[in-house]
Amino acid sequence: MKKEQDLTEETTAGQEPEEAAKAVEPEAAQEAETASQPEQAEQPEIKQTRTEPDPAEQLAAEKDKYLRLYAEYDNYRKRTAKEKTETYSHATAAAVETLLPALDSFSLALEAACTDEAYKTGMEKIYTQLNEALKKLGVREMEALGTPFDPNFHHAIKQAADTEYEEGMVCQVFQKGYLIGDRVIRHAMVAVAQ
Repeated sequence: MKKEQDLTEETTAGQEPEEAAKAVEPEAAQEAETASQPEQAEQPEIKQTRTEPDPAEQLAAEKDKYLRLYAEYDNYRKRTAKEKTETYSHATAAAVETLLPALDSFSLALEAACTDEAYKTGMEKIYTQLNEALKKLGVREMEALGTPFDPNFHHAIKQAADTEYEEGMVCQVFQKGYLIGDRVIRHAMVAVAQ
């Protein structure tokens, strides 16, 4: 390239600037043409063909998509229904658990000696009413006395030498236990026979 420039400078040195520019231009034009020719030869022609998707395949894909969406919705519906019932159960258990100490106190008050029979009868009716309300909520008292000790339902606070009950049986109940369905709200505090 440098040699070509030197030659053009030598040939154009004695010429006018306009004539020199004309002499250089044809050479530049030839170089540009030769440089662009290999690029054109290297690029093959690409024909793009558009194919339309098969309607049966489209239908199968849409049906699969619909079935998956339906299954997801059905699972969501079942999960939310289950969560709703569990939430209700947990809320009921929490509310009943806060009422149980008052119920225990009420039970102890009924066992105390009372000289006024009308007062005692009224208190018993209120206690019965309260127990009925708890039954409507699904709360039931655990049967503990005379049953085999079960750590899932009972909380043993002592062992007693009792001849009336066999070994491993609950012989005394200090605090009643309560259930909602199969769920323990409060374990029964008991003594176990040795």
